[in-house]
Amino acid sequence: MNSKVLIREGKPADIDQVYQLIKELAVFEKAADQVEISSETLEDDAFGKNPIAEIFVAEWDGEIAGAALIYEKYSTWKGRSMHLEDLIVREEFRGKGIGKRFFEFLINLADERGYGRMEWQVLDWNEPAIEFYKKYGSQFLEEWLDCRLDRNDIMRLSK
Repeated sequence: MNSKVLIREGKPADIDQVYQLIKELAVFEKAADQVEISSETLEDDAFGKNPIAEIFVAEWDGEIAGAALIYEKYSTWKGRSMHLEDLIVREEFRGKGIGKRFFEFLINLADERGYGRMEWQVLDWNEPAIEFYKKYGSQFLEEWLDCRLDRNDIMRLSK
Protein backbone atom coordinates (compact mmCIF):
# COMPACT_ATOMS: atom_id res chain seq x y z
CA MET A 1 0.00 0.00 0.00
CA ASN A 2 1.05 3.55 -0.53
CA SER A 3 2.95 5.02 2.38
CA LYS A 4 1.53 8.45 1.54
CA VAL A 5 -1.79 7.42 3.15
CA LEU A 6 -2.30 7.71 6.89
CA ILE A 7 -5.62 6.79 8.51
CA ARG A 8 -6.05 8.30 11.95
CA GLU A 9 -8.65 9.30 14.51
CA GLY A 10 -10.12 12.69 13.81
CA LYS A 11 -9.62 15.56 16.21
CA PRO A 12 -11.50 18.81 16.82
CA ALA A 13 -9.02 20.71 14.66
CA ASP A 14 -10.19 18.61 11.67
CA ILE A 15 -13.87 19.54 11.95
CA ASP A 16 -13.94 22.34 9.39
CA GLN A 17 -12.29 20.15 6.75
CA VAL A 18 -14.51 17.16 7.58
CA TYR A 19 -17.59 19.38 7.44
CA GLN A 20 -16.48 20.60 4.00
CA LEU A 21 -16.13 16.97 2.88
CA ILE A 22 -19.67 16.28 4.09
CA LYS A 23 -20.95 19.20 2.03
CA GLU A 24 -19.00 17.98 -1.01
CA LEU A 25 -20.57 14.53 -0.57
CA ALA A 26 -24.04 16.10 -0.42
CA VAL A 27 -23.37 17.84 -3.75
CA PHE A 28 -22.17 14.53 -5.27
CA GLU A 29 -25.31 12.80 -3.98
CA LYS A 30 -27.48 15.55 -5.54
CA ALA A 31 -28.65 16.66 -2.09
CA ALA A 32 -26.67 19.82 -1.39
CA ASP A 33 -29.69 21.45 0.24
CA GLN A 34 -30.13 18.55 2.69
CA VAL A 35 -27.17 19.30 5.00
CA GLU A 36 -28.82 20.83 8.06
CA ILE A 37 -26.13 20.42 10.72
CA SER A 38 -23.39 22.93 11.37
CA SER A 39 -19.71 22.28 11.93
CA GLU A 40 -20.33 23.16 15.60
CA THR A 41 -23.00 20.44 15.88
CA LEU A 42 -20.69 17.94 14.21
CA GLU A 43 -17.88 18.84 16.60
CA ASP A 44 -20.14 18.49 19.63
CA ASP A 45 -21.54 15.16 18.40
CA ALA A 46 -18.05 13.74 17.85
CA PHE A 47 -15.99 15.40 20.57
CA GLY A 48 -18.42 16.95 23.06
CA LYS A 49 -19.54 15.84 26.50
CA ASN A 50 -21.61 12.92 25.16
CA PRO A 51 -20.09 11.95 21.82
CA ILE A 52 -22.32 9.78 19.64
CA ALA A 53 -20.14 9.51 16.54
CA GLU A 54 -16.51 8.90 15.73
CA ILE A 55 -14.59 10.58 12.96
CA PHE A 56 -11.54 9.18 11.21
CA VAL A 57 -9.54 10.96 8.54
CA ALA A 58 -7.30 9.84 5.72
CA GLU A 59 -4.27 12.00 5.08
CA TRP A 60 -2.32 12.02 1.83
CA ASP A 61 1.10 13.60 2.33
CA GLY A 62 -0.28 15.41 5.39
CA GLU A 63 -3.40 16.76 3.66
CA ILE A 64 -6.86 15.51 4.63
CA ALA A 65 -8.03 13.56 1.59
CA GLY A 66 -11.00 11.78 3.13
CA ALA A 67 -13.08 11.12 6.20
CA ALA A 68 -15.26 8.43 7.68
CA LEU A 69 -17.97 8.84 10.28
CA ILE A 70 -19.09 5.81 12.28
CA TYR A 71 -21.27 5.13 15.26
CA GLU A 72 -22.18 2.14 17.33
CA LYS A 73 -25.59 0.59 16.96
CA TYR A 74 -27.20 -2.43 18.49
CA SER A 75 -28.69 -5.50 16.88
CA THR A 76 -30.96 -7.74 18.92
CA TRP A 77 -29.54 -10.62 16.89
CA LYS A 78 -25.85 -9.69 16.61
CA GLY A 79 -25.18 -7.33 19.54
CA ARG A 80 -22.97 -4.28 19.18
CA SER A 81 -22.41 -3.30 15.57
CA MET A 82 -20.74 -0.57 13.57
CA HIS A 83 -22.70 1.72 11.30
CA LEU A 84 -20.59 3.48 8.68
CA GLU A 85 -22.52 6.66 8.02
CA ASP A 86 -20.16 8.02 5.39
CA LEU A 87 -16.85 7.16 3.78
CA ILE A 88 -15.74 10.14 1.76
CA VAL A 89 -12.66 10.55 -0.43
CA ARG A 90 -12.19 13.93 -2.08
CA GLU A 91 -12.56 13.71 -5.82
CA GLU A 92 -8.98 14.74 -6.59
CA PHE A 93 -7.66 11.91 -4.38
CA ARG A 94 -9.78 9.10 -5.82
CA GLY A 95 -7.99 6.26 -7.58
CA LYS A 96 -5.03 6.31 -5.19
CA GLY A 97 -6.17 3.42 -2.99
CA ILE A 98 -7.36 5.67 -0.14
CA GLY A 99 -10.90 4.26 -0.11
CA LYS A 100 -9.53 0.71 0.01
CA ARG A 101 -7.16 1.51 2.87
CA PHE A 102 -9.96 3.34 4.71
CA PHE A 103 -12.51 0.56 4.29
CA GLU A 104 -10.04 -2.12 5.38
CA PHE A 105 -9.07 0.01 8.39
CA LEU A 106 -12.75 0.14 9.40
CA ILE A 107 -13.19 -3.61 8.88
CA ASN A 108 -10.22 -4.22 11.18
CA LEU A 109 -11.61 -1.77 13.72
CA ALA A 110 -14.95 -3.61 13.70
CA ASP A 111 -13.09 -6.87 14.26
CA GLU A 112 -10.95 -5.44 17.09
CA ARG A 113 -14.06 -4.18 18.83
CA GLY A 114 -15.84 -7.51 18.41
CA TYR A 115 -18.76 -6.04 16.52
CA GLY A 116 -21.38 -8.51 15.30
CA ARG A 117 -21.64 -6.73 11.99
CA MET A 118 -20.76 -3.62 10.01
CA GLU A 119 -23.45 -1.82 8.02
CA TRP A 120 -23.70 1.11 5.64
CA GLN A 121 -25.85 2.32 2.77
CA VAL A 122 -25.02 3.06 -0.84
CA LEU A 123 -27.18 4.89 -3.36
CA ASP A 124 -28.54 2.58 -6.04
CA TRP A 125 -27.12 4.77 -8.83
CA ASN A 126 -23.58 4.99 -7.38
CA GLU A 127 -22.11 2.22 -9.54
CA PRO A 128 -18.44 2.86 -8.64
CA ALA A 129 -19.24 2.50 -4.91
CA ILE A 130 -21.41 -0.57 -5.52
CA GLU A 131 -18.62 -2.24 -7.50
CA PHE A 132 -16.11 -1.27 -4.78
CA TYR A 133 -18.23 -2.93 -2.06
CA LYS A 134 -18.85 -6.02 -4.21
CA LYS A 135 -15.10 -6.66 -4.21
CA TYR A 136 -15.40 -7.32 -0.48
CA GLY A 137 -18.30 -9.76 -0.85
CA SER A 138 -20.70 -7.25 0.70
CA GLN A 139 -24.32 -8.29 1.06
CA PHE A 140 -26.88 -6.04 -0.59
CA LEU A 141 -30.11 -6.42 1.39
CA GLU A 142 -32.86 -5.99 -1.16
CA GLU A 143 -35.56 -7.36 1.13
CA TRP A 144 -34.97 -4.64 3.77
CA LEU A 145 -36.36 -1.17 3.16
CA ASP A 146 -34.92 1.92 4.77
CA CYS A 147 -37.52 3.92 6.66
CA ARG A 148 -37.27 7.32 8.26
CA LEU A 149 -39.04 10.26 9.75
CA ASP A 150 -37.28 13.55 9.18
CA ARG A 151 -37.30 16.44 11.65
CA ASN A 152 -40.47 17.97 10.17
CA ASP A 153 -42.29 14.63 10.43
CA ILE A 154 -41.15 14.18 14.02
CA MET A 155 -42.35 17.65 14.98
CA ARG A 156 -45.67 17.15 13.16
CA LEU A 157 -46.34 13.74 14.71
CA SER A 158 -45.23 14.59 18.23
CA LYS A 159 -48.05 17.09 18.74
